[in-house]
Amino acid sequence: MIHRLSVLLLLPALAQAAASAADPFQLSGSFRARYESLSGQPRATVKEADQWLSLRTLVAATYDAGPLRFGAELQDSRVYLADKASAISSNDVNTVELVQAYVATTIKDPAGPGSRFDAQAGRFTLNLGSRRLVAADDYRNTTSGSTGVRLDLRRADGGTATAFYVLPQTRLPDGLAAVLDNDIRWDRESSAAVLYGGVLTTPRRIAGGAVDMMWLQFNERDAPGRPTRDRRLQTFDLRWFRDPKPGSWDWEIETAFQDGRASTGTSASAAVKSVAADFEHLRVGYQWPGGWKPRLGVEVDRASGEDSGAKSHRFDTLFGMRRSDFAPSGLYNLVGRANIFSPGLRFEATPTPRLDLMATVRALYLASPRDAFSTTGIKDAKGLAGEHAGTQFDTRLRYWLVPKRLRLDVGGIVLAKGRFLQEAPGVRNDGDVKFFNIAVQAQF
Repeated sequence: MIHRLSVLLLLPALAQAAASAADPFQLSGSFRARYESLSGQPRATVKEADQWLSLRTLVAATYDAGPLRFGAELQDSRVYLADKASAISSNDVNTVELVQAYVATTIKDPAGPGSRFDAQAGRFTLNLGSRRLVAADDYRNTTSGSTGVRLDLRRADGGTATAFYVLPQTRLPDGLAAVLDNDIRWDRESSAAVLYGGVLTTPRRIAGGAVDMMWLQFNERDAPGRPTRDRRLQTFDLRWFRDPKPGSWDWEIETAFQDGRASTGTSASAAVKSVAADFEHLRVGYQWPGGWKPRLGVEVDRASGEDSGAKSHRFDTLFGMRRSDFAPSGLYNLVGRANIFSPGLRFEATPTPRLDLMATVRALYLASPRDAFSTTGIKDAKGLAGEHAGTQFDTRLRYWLVPKRLRLDVGGIVLAKGRFLQEAPGVRNDGDVKFFNIAVQAQF
């Protein structure tokens, strides 16, 4: 441990020396230590009260060789204090992993002056559109990597087009014992899981906003030792948005429709259903100018859930992130983009360049009372426990202890349980959910 800390302390000096010695070579990275605690866990399958200490180290290097650029990123994600009764998985642990190793090139002015074409191949992280369907999650202790090809065209007027074909990496280790031991196993990819599609973004000319149009195809099948739900999902996504700006209104309207087929479980005998699912996101807000730049917004999210019909209506968020809309993953991991209807209010402010604040309140309902609530796995097949899961209060404070170098992140959540989380079959009702996290992140 002392040796690793010594290396981390030396990395900023090494990065500065490398950058000054040869401009084409750049070295950067970060180290984050985060403590999380939770009580009032409603899932009876894991501990009612738990705590984790997660450590994440990222080191990235790029080399610009003129017509070609080479990049690599090493990630080391570990969790301590968890045990066999914890809700821990490969989403939280991924030790000594080369999540990126790619070659890229750029062609300037291919579609007129000011345009740009980029091509990338190898291992890389992928962020698309609103990041609700495909994202390299930053809050989560691990990220999502892919292997394949990405092509991007950017016009001078701000319009963009993206096409990609990738094999999502399977994070390892994935067994509970190996995860708890922070074992080192290389992630792998195969043709058993394929994601491809495209995104078009218009210039910001439609009432001051831009439009995203995205199409995704995700195919997976069983691989040796790895049963899956054999999903073949096609997702169409449309988004109209205007980013927050002092002294003006902002908005975001996004809707996605998903079809295809998927098994109801991972066993070979699981029934296969055709899919007809959807999700919607609405955001409207206003940011006042000057001072703290306070912003107040109204948000509504809905993702469809299962019913008793012949088709599957549970929306699959694929590789999307959840923190910016709902709540943290990690130890909390109760609220995501599945079988949910959630209106809410959001307040944000930046009192100083070093300090930003956020507070939200959300009502949480089941979109379908017979399906599992969001990502909890808690289900009332008869629908007798109602639709109200609870009310979530979420706060966060971030402060740069050293500007652009060292940041403190403190947050807390109270989920006041509603009728569903008090009465659903098998639920643990030991009071409201209380979650706390504090993190320090160093960047170089």
